[in-house]
Amino acid sequence: MAASSSSKARRGRIRVGIGGWIYEPWRGAFYPEGLAQRRELEYASRRLSTIEINSTYYGAQRPESFARWHDETPDDFVFSVKAPRFAMNRRVLAEAGPTIERFLTGGVLNLRDKLGPINWQIMPTKRFDPEDYARFLELLPESADGRPLRHALEVRHESFCTPEFVALARRRKAAIVVSGDSDYPQIADASAPFVYARIMGTAQQHGAGYTNADLDRWAERALAWASGETPGDLTTHAKTLAAPKAGRDVYLYVISGYKAHNPAAATALLERLGLTPEHEEMG
Repeated sequence: MAASSSSKARRGRIRVGIGGWIYEPWRGAFYPEGLAQRRELEYASRRLSTIEINSTYYGAQRPESFARWHDETPDDFVFSVKAPRFAMNRRVLAEAGPTIERFLTGGVLNLRDKLGPINWQIMPTKRFDPEDYARFLELLPESADGRPLRHALEVRHESFCTPEFVALARRRKAAIVVSGDSDYPQIADASAPFVYARIMGTAQQHGAGYTNADLDRWAERALAWASGETPGDLTTHAKTLAAPKAGRDVYLYVISGYKAHNPAAATALLERLGLTPEHEEMG
């Protein structure tokens, strides 16, 4: 399943990870017995290539926490960050400007070069209002403190399954989050220089969360995305874009489902892709 050296040059970077890193059932399964909790991020970041920080969705984090997370992880590691719910759980999204500004100036930029996409997730009950959503997208800056920002839009109502929404995302060069193996609507249209996927179908009966066939299928989809293609077995709602010559970067997170097996699924995908991180062991 690993890509050849010649094909890698035509592909974007594929990163695979999980949501968060503090979860008691992972201790003794993913984390070694006796590992101090304060070292769990250090451990996880040497076996995965990205983690989605979801605590930011529920409340503000201290600026020094972001700086510490930067310092505890390898040089080539990347975090994605969930935007605060206070920006997204509102009737009029276009009124989120002050909350967005507080979030972006509240310390998240202390992740520096390890800041990946920001996931703007709205409630499943929120319907697509083209005018309101267009005004909301205008609030998302292309950069902050001279650092380019990548935005991912996670929508969960079927009313977003339209070419009009896809066009808005493409105009802003924001990725539409691909919901995999879930009850949420799937919008797999490419709309940005990167792909952001959250797969939610891990099950207790499979030691690696998924069957071997399902893991193979997600690895194949990741390779297709990285080559700039759109996998033909996923649901799209607009005209397919031509594949960019440089491919697309891919951020794939194993989220929800049977959460205890999510690290095993993520590491199994990295192995299939030939992308298992190589870092010095923790001392």
